[in-house]
Amino acid sequence: MQRPERVVVIDHTAQLGGGELAMARLVAAVDPERFDVRVLLLSDGPLCEVLRRDGTPFAVIPASETLTGAARDAVTSSLAATVANAMRTLALVPAMVRAIKGADADLVVANTLKSAVLTAIAAPLAGRRWVWHLHDRLADDYLPARLAQAMRVLARFGPRTIVANSIATRSTMPSVPDVTVSVAYPGVDPGPERHAVSGAADAAPTFGLLGRIAPTKGQLEFLRAAAAVASDHAETRFTVIGDALFNDAEFASEVHALADSLGLGDRVTFTGWVDDPATAVRELTALVHASPVPEPFGQVLVEAMLAGTAVIGTDAGGVPEILLADDGAEIVAPGVRRTAIGLLVSPGDVDALRRAMTWMLEHPAERAGMIENGVRSARERFDIRRSARIVEASWARALGRSPGSAPDAAADMLGRQPADEDLETP
Repeated sequence: MQRPERVVVIDHTAQLGGGELAMARLVAAVDPERFDVRVLLLSDGPLCEVLRRDGTPFAVIPASETLTGAARDAVTSSLAATVANAMRTLALVPAMVRAIKGADADLVVANTLKSAVLTAIAAPLAGRRWVWHLHDRLADDYLPARLAQAMRVLARFGPRTIVANSIATRSTMPSVPDVTVSVAYPGVDPGPERHAVSGAADAAPTFGLLGRIAPTKGQLEFLRAAAAVASDHAETRFTVIGDALFNDAEFASEVHALADSLGLGDRVTFTGWVDDPATAVRELTALVHASPVPEPFGQVLVEAMLAGTAVIGTDAGGVPEILLADDGAEIVAPGVRRTAIGLLVSPGDVDALRRAMTWMLEHPAERAGMIENGVRSARERFDIRRSARIVEASWARALGRSPGSAPDAAADMLGRQPADEDLETP
């Protein structure tokens, strides 16, 4: 019997970012009879424990923190910075080539922008084909313009296939042929069905924002809207779940200072990193996704929906793909659209975010209906097994094998119900 195809997934960081958590879920769900997946990391960190817990083989090639932790803006801030980063990058290539060959890899998968640059060099030198799992919109409003342009060129000419995490992400690569790109949403493990309920019955209403503290994640907008809501709803509380990564410590200090200056005091809680974010989210009246810049997807929204929590998301990027269902949306306030699953707000619009949070407080029956629809949608449309089948087909095409059949993420966006055979566990 032929052995499964050996796949090495490369990530430049072992921090628990959205792309890293999505990757960990994915490799645990891939059919082991078709693909033997290993992970190669360029730094140590908490992701290693997640992979170890899931039984996913991994190795670490320690790289310079200057490389793995460098912010995108810093890397492209000047010609000198770009050249210096390129030199540090090239120094890793020989070790990566040895690791790829040593793992007897058939296929190499890059999971981040930085790892894609490295893989584009190392995989061909090792004589292997490579695939790019793209978790970033290659757009000038999301990345520095010079970097976005370079990444679009790499997407066009580098990998055999690309797996984009949303239709919004795919749309930022207009020159890449459709036959090369698949859309696989970051999936969740639906687990056993449970009764959907948002927040404890006797607890004060609480809105929370989950994710790393960074300028693109919306903590400033969330706190400004929270202060406005608190002025009319004194019992309401607010929670910021997560902490800064990489070079965002200075921004985190700005976030804490803003909470003080707005007079939120003990109404807002900063939890830092939590071991069980699902439990924290389940206790909220609603989870708020407040990113002022259009995001590629919005994984925290799907996780909150599955947990039985109402959701508010920004009306841009990949978020509408999550919250829009068959029956569309209606405007309920300036800058706020209501769907069957949650509320969509104009990005960066603090007043719209305030109106959305107030609407959630004042419409408990409608909120309960959204929660029920959200749980069902998360289970049906974002099952990790569906994502794994799409990815397996993309990997097979990259290897020149028959891809077989796979669910279509674009059809899922429109509310198509999954066929039972799509979700059968191998």
